[in-house]
Amino acid sequence: MPLRNKIRPQVPDARQSPQSRSTTAKSPTLPDSARPTGPSAWGAARLALTAFFAVDGLLFAAWVVRIPDVRNQVSASHSALGLALLCVSAGAVATMPAVSRLCLRYGSRPITVASLALLAVAVPLPAHTHSVAALGGVLLLFGAGYGGANVAMNSAAVEIVRELERPVMPSFHAGYSLGGLLGAGAGGLLASTLTAAQWLAAAGLLGLAVTAAAGVALLRSPAARPVGGTPTGPAGTTTTGGAGRLLVLVLGLTALCTAYGEGAVADWTTLHLTDDVHAGARVAAAGYVAYALAMTTGRIGGTWLSVRLGQHRVMLLGGLTAAAGMLLAALTPLVPLALAGFVLVGLGLANLFPLAIARAGAAGGPRGVALASTLGYGGMLIGPPVIGFLADATSLPLALTTVAASAAVAAVLPLAVRRH
Repeated sequence: MPLRNKIRPQVPDARQSPQSRSTTAKSPTLPDSARPTGPSAWGAARLALTAFFAVDGLLFAAWVVRIPDVRNQVSASHSALGLALLCVSAGAVATMPAVSRLCLRYGSRPITVASLALLAVAVPLPAHTHSVAALGGVLLLFGAGYGGANVAMNSAAVEIVRELERPVMPSFHAGYSLGGLLGAGAGGLLASTLTAAQWLAAAGLLGLAVTAAAGVALLRSPAARPVGGTPTGPAGTTTTGGAGRLLVLVLGLTALCTAYGEGAVADWTTLHLTDDVHAGARVAAAGYVAYALAMTTGRIGGTWLSVRLGQHRVMLLGGLTAAAGMLLAALTPLVPLALAGFVLVGLGLANLFPLAIARAGAAGGPRGVALASTLGYGGMLIGPPVIGFLADATSLPLALTTVAASAAVAAVLPLAVRRH
């Protein structure tokens, strides 16, 4: 499989495609003056789209750290909260196919702007609900904005990756992680100062401001080549036949298992630390901050690791690290060990999703990216309600051990991809 997460530019070879050029691990780094001409590596479009990924992560984290307050406000049990969180999944699943078609018709950039605006508007609404049914209703809207934004942003990112002819996808996901870190950190620090309604309203206003500013830059930038269409050859296009579709499906399942863990950790970390480990509100918020910081750090260093260890080793070791960390975080009664466990989970899961998405694009072109992304974000959205039902049936710590199991599966699946 081509190594798509190598950021340092390589010596071009006219006989090679952009993907095959990125597989050359030992090519020397060129000085700026010797780089191939073309779009700027950090042009306005890429910077603006990175800002969109960051604000998406920030808004999601802003909601995550105040879930305990909203849970208490609506007096929801674990299973009732799980049902409400399932509405996020329902809203996203209902929206993703429509957003994909809208991106093909109108372009991914305007749909990215519209989806992020919807998400920013929806973020403050949960703090104004007083029943599980009302919470579920506003989370449908939240899910529509979140699912639509992620489909549109990834489609736009694929276009920019193709335009630059450089594997820069991890930088966008690092932006998402950094936004999540900032949102969780600020939410934790302000937990005792601002009410949930005040905090989520502030996050929504910030999201609208960033969307407006970054949206102008993104829409005014020269349009990248649109993704979609039929297979044409090796230059980032589709692998034909049943084998290629099976390969993309396996990578999509890897993304699903990874994102299941991401969604579960995002929505249940603070509750687990509060209810089971008996941590205070600020320490509980610090659990998600530690996880987000570890994931951001792991994604920043993911390209370096992929070049030196190989993508298969990075995915295998990452999945096993996440599994071990989740077992530690779920089962220990000590706050420091639980926080250390969440750090390991963040480091382990950091590069599984971006590598799976990038390799699905190499194997199946834009349609491969779409399938793997849909499966992946579907896993992120079904994780929280599944954990809720399992927590009521057993306990929350035992329910969280399913994240360890899914991470182990994500570690093993790439071995099948390697054999293929």
